[in-house]
Amino acid sequence: MRHYPVYLDLRDARIVVSGNGETALAKLRLLMKSEARLDVYGDDPIDELLFLADENKINLIQRIVTAADIKGAALFYGASDEPDENLITAQLARSENVLVNVVDNLEASQFITPAIVDRDPVTIAIGTEGAAPVLARRIKADIEAMLPSRLGLLARIAQTFRPKAEQLPGGRRRRNFWARFYDGAGSRALEKGGKQAVTDTLENLFEEAKTEKRPKGHVSLVGAGPGDPELLTLKARRMLDEADVILYDCSVSGDILELARREAIMVDIGHCGPKQDRGSNIHRDDVHELIIRHAQKGHQIVYLKSDAIRAFDDEVEALDAAAVAWSQIPGVAGIVPIIDTPLAAIQISNRQPANHLGAI
Repeated sequence: MRHYPVYLDLRDARIVVSGNGETALAKLRLLMKSEARLDVYGDDPIDELLFLADENKINLIQRIVTAADIKGAALFYGASDEPDENLITAQLARSENVLVNVVDNLEASQFITPAIVDRDPVTIAIGTEGAAPVLARRIKADIEAMLPSRLGLLARIAQTFRPKAEQLPGGRRRRNFWARFYDGAGSRALEKGGKQAVTDTLENLFEEAKTEKRPKGHVSLVGAGPGDPELLTLKARRMLDEADVILYDCSVSGDILELARREAIMVDIGHCGPKQDRGSNIHRDDVHELIIRHAQKGHQIVYLKSDAIRAFDDEVEALDAAAVAWSQIPGVAGIVPIIDTPLAAIQISNRQPANHLGAI
């Protein structure tokens, strides 16, 4: 990843744009969504820029930009229709230690502007390292079609409730509160009764969450398959996204681990077998103890293995002995049915591979 995506706070900041034509106008259409002051420099600007200045949306200075003009800015855009002019003004910005973007010149730029799906305050940035702008726009269109236009309004209402929601215990109980709201309760309330209905729904969910018992721990035993994340079942992906703790053997691919929640505790237990032993294996009994200890704290746990279904026999025995709830999740679609306690211990012993790929 050459360009690391970040969200920059532009409140009370200043952005300098050098350009007087269509190129500058195209950049400004996005920049005007921010809270930054926009200083635009260029001789003989086009009428659209004059109109934006009359509307007080930009501060238009009708001359060539200087280093003194750029000093103290948060960002600089070289957005002239003349590429050579952009390189000259970009050098001025660098001399003032201001981050530079040169339109249509990746190598001369210190940052790039992604395609953005705007459901303020929900924003999704899409970048392709400058390699495929058309692809970025296509992905943007797909995501925009998925997200309702009123999603931003729902998020803004929820934002005002966050201080009260902070009264809930951190961790799973608070996440469950927000999950119930965003998984349907909030949007249904907005559709039926508008803002007041959403606020009432938040209050009701909050009261329910306050009296909710401590969440019980649960262990999901997931076969990770051949390592391709696109083969994972939807349930396996959801378990990874919700897990507090994820244990995995060293054959599980990094692409699959990327699906995990960033806050999750990640435990590499090794156990690749004698031919692949890295010398960092955790003893199997210690793995079981670790799983049980986290489950007893109310954590949601995913145990990822890349080998066959029978490899979970020991875990099932240990979890049943400790009275810890568990389920076995098919990692790869169409290979293994979901198995839940209490019948799991019986079913698993007679499970045969479902097809020529073998059971996961």
